[in-house]
Amino acid sequence: MELLLICLSLWILQCNSAGADSIIHIGAIFEENAGRDDEIFQLAISDLSLNDDILQSEKITHSVKSIEANNPFQAVQEACELMNQGILALVTSTGCASASALQSLTDAMHIPHLFIQRNGQGTPRTACHLNPSPDGESYTLAARPPVRLNDVMLTLVTELRWQKFIIFYDADYDIRGLQTFLDQASRQGLDVSLQRVDRNVSRVFTNLFSTMRTEELNRYRDTLRRAVLLMSPRGAQVFIHQAVETNLASKDSHWVYANEEVSDTEIMELVHSSLGRMTVIRQIFPLWRDTNIRCMRNNHRISSLLCDPQEGYLQSLEVSSLYLYDSVLMLANAFYSKLEDRKWHSMASLNCMRKSTKPWNGGWSMLDTIQKRRITGLTGMMDFRAGGSNSHVQFEILGTSYSETFGKDVKRLATWDSTRGLNGSLKESRIENGMQGVTVKVVTLLEDPFVMVAENILGQPKRYKGFSIDVLDSLAKILGFKYEIYQVADGKYGSPTSNGSWNGMIGDLISKRADLAVSAITVTPERESVVDFSKRYLDYSVGILMRKSEEKINIFSLLAPFDLAVWACIAAAIPVVGVMIFILRRVQSVRSQNPPGGHQATSVSTSLQSAIWIVYGAFVQQGGDSILGSVALRIVMGSWWLFTLIVCSSYTANLAAYLTVSRMDNAVRTFQDLSKQMDLAYGTVRDSAVYEYFRAKGTNALEQDSTFAELWRTINKNNGHEHSVSSPSEGIRKAKRDSFAFLWDMAVVEYAALTDDDCTLTVTGNSMSSKGYGLALQHGSPYRDLFSQKILELQEKGDLDILKQKWWPRKGRCDLDSHSEAQPEGRALRLHSFAGVFCILAAGLLLACLVAALETWWSSNRCRREQPKEVTEKAAPTQGPDPLRPLPRPRPRPRPPGPPVLPRDATATLYFMDPGTDTSPDLVELQYTQL
Repeated sequence: MELLLICLSLWILQCNSAGADSIIHIGAIFEENAGRDDEIFQLAISDLSLNDDILQSEKITHSVKSIEANNPFQAVQEACELMNQGILALVTSTGCASASALQSLTDAMHIPHLFIQRNGQGTPRTACHLNPSPDGESYTLAARPPVRLNDVMLTLVTELRWQKFIIFYDADYDIRGLQTFLDQASRQGLDVSLQRVDRNVSRVFTNLFSTMRTEELNRYRDTLRRAVLLMSPRGAQVFIHQAVETNLASKDSHWVYANEEVSDTEIMELVHSSLGRMTVIRQIFPLWRDTNIRCMRNNHRISSLLCDPQEGYLQSLEVSSLYLYDSVLMLANAFYSKLEDRKWHSMASLNCMRKSTKPWNGGWSMLDTIQKRRITGLTGMMDFRAGGSNSHVQFEILGTSYSETFGKDVKRLATWDSTRGLNGSLKESRIENGMQGVTVKVVTLLEDPFVMVAENILGQPKRYKGFSIDVLDSLAKILGFKYEIYQVADGKYGSPTSNGSWNGMIGDLISKRADLAVSAITVTPERESVVDFSKRYLDYSVGILMRKSEEKINIFSLLAPFDLAVWACIAAAIPVVGVMIFILRRVQSVRSQNPPGGHQATSVSTSLQSAIWIVYGAFVQQGGDSILGSVALRIVMGSWWLFTLIVCSSYTANLAAYLTVSRMDNAVRTFQDLSKQMDLAYGTVRDSAVYEYFRAKGTNALEQDSTFAELWRTINKNNGHEHSVSSPSEGIRKAKRDSFAFLWDMAVVEYAALTDDDCTLTVTGNSMSSKGYGLALQHGSPYRDLFSQKILELQEKGDLDILKQKWWPRKGRCDLDSHSEAQPEGRALRLHSFAGVFCILAAGLLLACLVAALETWWSSNRCRREQPKEVTEKAAPTQGPDPLRPLPRPRPRPRPPGPPVLPRDATATLYFMDPGTDTSPDLVELQYTQL
């Protein structure tokens, strides 16, 4: 790590020497005992130099001066030298004495001065009383917020209802910083004692035993039961150890340790050294859980050493070092604003020793720009709009909890900030025998099937039912408490508003209007920072609710594998090839009349109908009349057979694929499927936990998959008003009514699909995260551990699984699993898939019957029309024979002569008359050769 910082410093020096002509020059003054401040300042400059989004092509040059601690004269000398070099702003991290001297100088020279107050040897700091500017224009801005420990301690002792306590403070602590606290405590009637603790702590307790009698020591021991320690972490640890060793600390004592800068390790050492209850007050900064947001602030990428808590470097820094980094970031943003507005004032060299030196004419404009800026850095929000100082500060109150089940532990009891004050409960309460006789006020929100209104008798109080209510009833039965339940006024679960407050059920818990929140409320990091949660009693995942796809029936689906143009070309190819075969066979029949070599070819049919029939039979792979002909006919038929083979094979493959795809009931099964399709709209509830989840995933630049980015673009279209809905019930109705996919809690949408009247809804889901549903309580609630323990017992005994089956039955009127189980049987083709084939067959049969009827009718009409008249007359004689006269004996007919004997090689032409007619005979000419 040290090698890395050395290399980084050398690189920065090279950049500074290379960019000596830069128009941006910052001066810095640090005390010699603040080595980390110099490192962080160099790291901030290097981070900004690597980023072109803020200062574009401009680079920051800097000059750093080191001074002795509490040496105002040296501080002024070094500042004058920096002004002579030409600086735009001055950043200092010193004590109050040096800061007061530098304030006078910067006010006179109109140089913006960002001041970070340092602690002395780990002792809690007190406010620096700077001199007011003579003309009212103070150029010193306090980057580190004013000391607010007095306000936090007063709120704490009031919440704990202390009436008498003692304050121990270090010898290095400025007792004047307690003046405001003592005045306010006196007005409230509190009995406060003060005692200074020397560096030799053991001598303090030795003097107590040597100067006090036994009765006085007992009274003093009773006073020590309630104490506040304003000491360094090391001094407080030694003090507590000595108090335990001398038997002055008892098991029922409660000590409060107040210091802005104390690490987790030091807190654990203090807790384990004490006998009784220990409460710790320290300053905290917002923890960004998203890596991308944590490392990217104000278009500026922060070094991974500072943005990644796992590096360990961030925990080793002092609070002043963090404010120093943010001060440089604030100046960089102010310089960017000046460059963007083209209102840059170049810095001229100032000589502090000359009486005729005029202040910098651009100082007020630069100061005004800095005061109007607001950034979010390592310490959270930073601005100087509240009287020239950064007022954004937040404290956490940690305490030891006692429980026979969980033992001694340190947990966050409450938080305190300058805007909302205390958030949490600090009252001492031990729960040993359950919650017998306790009445808990419960806030809820209707959400099927977690909380629903039960049918009740007219005039009776409103009753509730649901899965969460069953869990609450089970806990009430085990622990013995009663509850009063009411619905939240605004109908929201709880989310932070623009002014920093919370709405919904979370807001009711923070404002202490309710002790417990019960509904489909998920455990999120943001909510857990302001309230407490029990162990989760149901796992959480996000589901996709949509209407079941209706199976489209197309009786001519077997024609779908080919486009209409393909079918038209195939239909046109059949007669074309048939005509070609007809022509070639006609040519062959003409050639066969005079065959070479005197051999007659076998006769074949040469009609057009037979040719087309042969082509059609080959196309449907049913053969046809045999063709014994020329090579040209064979080439044509070979090409046609190859064509039909390819067409039929392609049709078979495409038909199988088409029928397989058409049997898929839902194309959307995952988030990836949802993001890739364009036909189905989707959304969620605006300003909900699911909405914020998709926002975080969709705007995360480090997310490799573009699925969530595409989902967020659709969900957030028109700020969520186009596709997203205002409530879960609206989303369920929209999914049932329209072509819409509703993204919401899996448990809620599953219940909606199971209880749908028409069973038209289906649910698919993706695991969103390892979250769950829990009971929300006030911050620091004494009931959290009991609820968590009993929920674990319900899970172990299987009672929660029984309740799940009650509200989410897998088998019922709307069976969500039936569709997936029916897949093997559903692979068989149904009748409507072949309806087109049966229609074609029926049409062919009807056409054949119609043609047969027409042929019969045509033949009968033709026979009657062409029958000769003389045949009719002969068939009707004018006079019959005499019945009395015998008939003459018939004369034998002569025997017809035999066939004529033709000479050898003679050719005869024979004419045959159609037997059906006796007029206009159709003659067929045949040639006969006498061999």
